[in-house]
Amino acid sequence: MAVTDSLVRHARARGPASGPKRPRLRVAVLACMDARISVHRLLGLREGDAHVIRNAGGAVTDDAIRSLTISQHLLGTREVVLLHHHDCGMRTFTDTEFARQLEERTGIRPGWAAETFTDPAQDVRQCIARLRAGPFPPHTGAVRGFVLDERTGALDEVT
Repeated sequence: MAVTDSLVRHARARGPASGPKRPRLRVAVLACMDARISVHRLLGLREGDAHVIRNAGGAVTDDAIRSLTISQHLLGTREVVLLHHHDCGMRTFTDTEFARQLEERTGIRPGWAAETFTDPAQDVRQCIARLRAGPFPPHTGAVRGFVLDERTGALDEVT
């Protein structure tokens, strides 16, 4: 049986969604998609507390900016938490080599960057700067970034 079939059965058994459309805590979290990290459990969030946006590396990409802007403009969030981690797979390759591999495999070079990095704290700083440099999202004064130490569970704030 496919994993997706099991997931669909679970969703049917769970019942309807609950909670408000607008996050109770008025916060959006942009985090790495690493399957080892449960953002809700890590931050003590309940369903309906926050918008949790995930992508490879927790990068502030155009699509992340789109999601954060919708979250703020239409759904009332005012704070943004950026969450990177030390043992991130995005540290294990480069944008250039990944683009080359994709081009070799498919014949097409991607029109986007993978957004790899070597230093998670430095990347958090860059992500904060990228958010604050543009007009979107509008509320960037309350953007804070953290790096998770997976071994200890500690969150180190990046300033």
